[in-house]
Amino acid sequence: MTSTIAFIGKSGSGKTTLTRSFVRILKENFPQATVLVVDNDLTLELSDSFGIQTKNTIYGIKSGKHEYKTGIPEGMSKQEYLDWALEDIIISLDDNVDLIASWFVTPKDCLCLVSKLMRDSLVKLIERYDFVVFDCEYDLKYLNLLVDYPIDETIIVSLGGKDNIALSSKIASSSKKHATGGQMGVILNKIKKEELTKSANLVSELELDLIGTILETDNTNDIINSLKGLYSRLNLPQRNS
Repeated sequence: MTSTIAFIGKSGSGKTTLTRSFVRILKENFPQATVLVVDNDLTLELSDSFGIQTKNTIYGIKSGKHEYKTGIPEGMSKQEYLDWALEDIIISLDDNVDLIASWFVTPKDCLCLVSKLMRDSLVKLIERYDFVVFDCEYDLKYLNLLVDYPIDETIIVSLGGKDNIALSSKIASSSKKHATGGQMGVILNKIKKEELTKSANLVSELELDLIGTILETDNTNDIINSLKGLYSRLNLPQRNS
């Protein structure tokens, strides 16, 4: 059964860094598990962070602009073609870890048959993996336009301060209808020690679930260790002791 995790929040909050760190934790906790990382951000920052300057996106398939590695097999239905085409743009990052980028996503009220069939193909792709981690735009709406699939854990990444946390509350409100049944909470990121208590109190006042905090640091290992400490609070499979 696939477990899904989505990182959302304002630009600059550290979503991409936390997404990458989280994938490393999954590999450590579940070395045999398969992981799909989905770059659902228009900037393709996650792909760039892995050193991948990709132009091979889901949108490229839908728009007919993707150049395939091999010739297109004959005699396929449209659904079979899209299933096959997705395989062509998957990038292997590591043992059992793949990445796929979406880029531009069309509105759900688009009557284009390809958009509907692509969502069906993406559901089948997601269900092949043990974990799927989404690095998203501002909220879950953009991800839901790409594929309508249950999200087990939605993590709102927020900077400290009244304005940032108030924005996170708005992000939570706009995302709730797309996260039915899953856990949604806030990770306060890049927090200075002197701001910790005040920011945590602001999260509580807005009735948001505070998953935890990550102190301001330039050390990737410190970020990973902080996330490790928070993992047990997530609505996800736990490593067997």
